[in-house]
Amino acid sequence: LLDCAAAVREVAGEPGDRLLHWDLHFENVLAPLPGAGGRAREPWLAIDPKPLAGDPGFELLPALVNRFDEGGILGRFDLMTEVMGLDRGRARAWTLGRVLQNCLWDIRGEERVPDPTSLAVGRALLAR
Repeated sequence: LLDCAAAVREVAGEPGDRLLHWDLHFENVLAPLPGAGGRAREPWLAIDPKPLAGDPGFELLPALVNRFDEGGILGRFDLMTEVMGLDRGRARAWTLGRVLQNCLWDIRGEERVPDPTSLAVGRALLAR
């Protein structure tokens, strides 16, 4: 967790000012539905936002931990940073910050231990 804190410390001076969803993962994106009376809803709908201003790299962790595949962490991370046009280093630092945040929440919670999925994402990003 200290390595996660060190990584986010590098980018904390430039927190970003983009509007973030903060909980964007596959369970919070609804596919298109045909509407009643011939009216259709827009093609895709993101639901349950937790609005936050920040760097888009802070958005990646939920998509990495949902439908988790430990062997696919880096491939999924690289694909998301490429498609979103993000600087990989900054996205890595912000994602590690999010790992730190989630682990601290878990330690303070009922379980008193960090989520192993978040830790696996952190280990993978720190190893590369």
